[in-house]
Amino acid sequence: MNLYIAHAMKSLLLAVFLHCVTLQAVEPVTLTRHLHGNADLGEQRDLQADWRDGVLKLSTAGAELHAWAVINAPKGGWDFGTHGTINADIANTGDNPVGIMLWVVGDHGWEAVTDTAVVAPHQTRTFSCNLRETFPDGTPKLNPHAIKQIQVILSEPAVSRDKQADAAGAPPRLLARITKPVSIEVRKLAAHGDAPPWTRPEGRLNVPNVQEDAPAPGKRVRYRLPVDGPAGLYCVLNLPENWNANAKHPVVVEFPGNLFFTPGCYSTGLPEQCVMGYGMTKGKDAICLGMPFVNRLSPRPVESGWGNADDTAQYAVQMVDEVCAKFGGDRQNIVLTGFSRGAIACGYIGLRNPQIASLWKGFHACQHYDGDGWNGATMPGALERAARFQGQAVFQTDNPESKFREVMNVMKTNVTWVKSCLGAHSTAMFLEDRPSTQKLREWFSQLVARPQP
Repeated sequence: MNLYIAHAMKSLLLAVFLHCVTLQAVEPVTLTRHLHGNADLGEQRDLQADWRDGVLKLSTAGAELHAWAVINAPKGGWDFGTHGTINADIANTGDNPVGIMLWVVGDHGWEAVTDTAVVAPHQTRTFSCNLRETFPDGTPKLNPHAIKQIQVILSEPAVSRDKQADAAGAPPRLLARITKPVSIEVRKLAAHGDAPPWTRPEGRLNVPNVQEDAPAPGKRVRYRLPVDGPAGLYCVLNLPENWNANAKHPVVVEFPGNLFFTPGCYSTGLPEQCVMGYGMTKGKDAICLGMPFVNRLSPRPVESGWGNADDTAQYAVQMVDEVCAKFGGDRQNIVLTGFSRGAIACGYIGLRNPQIASLWKGFHACQHYDGDGWNGATMPGALERAARFQGQAVFQTDNPESKFREVMNVMKTNVTWVKSCLGAHSTAMFLEDRPSTQKLREWFSQLVARPQP
């Protein structure tokens, strides 16, 4: 009997120990310990932010393109590799409903995950972002070991006209603008839950973060034309790891997608978002340029729309000239690529006039192309622009051949059509060794190795 009791007591103590370990493993980790005041907050867009006593208060009377506040990771970053979610209690303290997006944004080119909802006046909701969220094909959106920021975005809820979608629990449709005063409070921002070991996809690339620094091999830096000064309009310049000042290097010029925040897409509209060139080259053997859309009346990149399309085309020509003159860009091997708005820009901007059209040896477009009608890119205009193409090949990712074959026929070139199977509006597929990306890399290598006719 004594042995039995001793064994039972041992088992009980072990169970209590394991229970305590489990409780310790899932203990929430507060994300705001490094904040001591408003000066510790990151970027703030079109709102007033106040951090005090563990509460982030945000308010705005109006905004054209969302309003947001950012909490940057502390020095050394955040590692949530053993947690499942990032949660926060967010209260609408105003008198108008507000659309709220809580975003967890990845580092080194990883994507972002969100929880999105409309919160009624004087109501509180717990937001929860799944750190293990995947794209429809199972590809992880985030590396939970590398998170760079939390971003709270405010929007105006649209009046829903789709009762069937509402009944099915579809995410709310949010407008980019804010026309009525709104205010919220964010509390208890913390990592929660216990999660199994995270597995990194084989061959997944880490993109270097963008820095304010001088160009150097392997770095992605903001680079400015002399006319724009040290704080003006910029592109993102990435010299390859094996850059040689005495050699000629192919150049990949890339246009980003539009500013677009929905539950399925996090797109800032800025040159920093350009990662396709890095994915095509794996950071080697070619110079990559992430380009802005430009309106010369503003010193900032245009996040939404074309800006002034002629200004954008002129800036691209000037920057290509700069990179070829100063960093050994090979004028015989310049390839234009783009995602979403940037894919349309391959034709809409890249073939805008004979001067810019003469630059390109080939195009790669992902998820849209010139002629689909967005923002004035009509099919008649696309056909006219297509006649200016002088390159040798085009590669289309996730674009229907039936929709764009007519434009390709006018371009009189070899066209490769592939499906990424990612199942989302994203550039994540280009940072992996999936078949469509491997085919794109082979296409690029063969194109730049091919002599000019």
